[in-house]
Amino acid sequence: MARHIVVAITGGIAAYKSAELVSRLKKAGCEVRVIMTENACQFITPLTLETLSGYPVVTEMFSAKSHHEVEHISWAKWADSVIIAPATANIIGKIASGIADDFLSTFIMATKATVVIAPAMNDQMYANPILQRNLALLADLGYRVLEADYGHLACGTSGKGRMPEAESLADYMLNLSEPDLTGLKIMVTAGPTREAVDPVRYLTNHSSGKMGYAIAKRAAARGAEVLLISGAKGLTVPWGVKVQYIDSAEEMYQAVAENFDAQNVVIKAAAVADYRPKECAPEKIKKQDGAWALELERTKDILAALGEQKNGQILVGFAAETENVAQNAQKKLQKKNADLIIANNLRQEGGVFGKDTNQVTIYNRNGQIKELPVLSKEAVADEILNQVKILLKN
Repeated sequence: MARHIVVAITGGIAAYKSAELVSRLKKAGCEVRVIMTENACQFITPLTLETLSGYPVVTEMFSAKSHHEVEHISWAKWADSVIIAPATANIIGKIASGIADDFLSTFIMATKATVVIAPAMNDQMYANPILQRNLALLADLGYRVLEADYGHLACGTSGKGRMPEAESLADYMLNLSEPDLTGLKIMVTAGPTREAVDPVRYLTNHSSGKMGYAIAKRAAARGAEVLLISGAKGLTVPWGVKVQYIDSAEEMYQAVAENFDAQNVVIKAAAVADYRPKECAPEKIKKQDGAWALELERTKDILAALGEQKNGQILVGFAAETENVAQNAQKKLQKKNADLIIANNLRQEGGVFGKDTNQVTIYNRNGQIKELPVLSKEAVADEILNQVKILLKN
């Protein structure tokens, strides 16, 4: 059954992006209806959105197109999810104050669907403490409030206030789930680390970061506040996820340690280097005749350090193994004081690194073992988050 999504457009220059948003959602198989405020019609025509959505566009409370039903109520029941994009300071203030004086604000008051708010405005308006208070209030009430992008604005300045691109918003809406992780702070690590040999060379591994990014994406879609510590640089950051990029194992340790106390859950999906060069040459090492020996030293064991420090957090680690998978995973679970270990068999057919699929076994601190078939990495992420939920309840 197709998902029912209402796209609400208010009066901002970013309204032109909403046409592409509707188009992308339709192409993904969703049923899309559009609400436009009176001011939105100054920026883009209802005919454009009617053509793209395949439904009449509502632009006023009492329309000649209305039927016998109370339209804002029937739409409120029809919607599975709603996105207001762009969301101006005006509509944000109305919703936060409980004002219902037009079709959109009345519809929002009536619907039980998940409502996503994508603010778009001048950077000074976005930074206004009243606007920020309203956004914080709406987030506390269960609305999904997206952070504005930084970039060039229509007023000629650059700053924070841009509406995210339609591709990002469509991806967020398509992955939106029941907000069963709302209120949780989850830190995810992803990708490889790079240990410098000299200004040109480094030691690394084959990790793509896709598994960690999938976990971050699904956690955010399920309502969690997600911080992603990433050694991978070329992947699209899931919308609603805050990212902090690192290079080395030491940088990852510092980033994780600084944020650990504020988290409810930490999922260590990154492939952190176990060793690094003892010394990093300040200049490029020139090629010479004969062999070259590189002396290595241990990096910090981040998972073990967190296991020693944790105070109520759920700690999840990964074990990438080529042999004795079950034995090594269970040993790691106990030794690192983790709550879950997600074990990969690197010898599995097709491999793991760089793939969009994964096959894992989940080892629980209570002795439970769950073997999963080959799944998309996002489906694996959901299974991991489901196990985290069980631990949190217990």
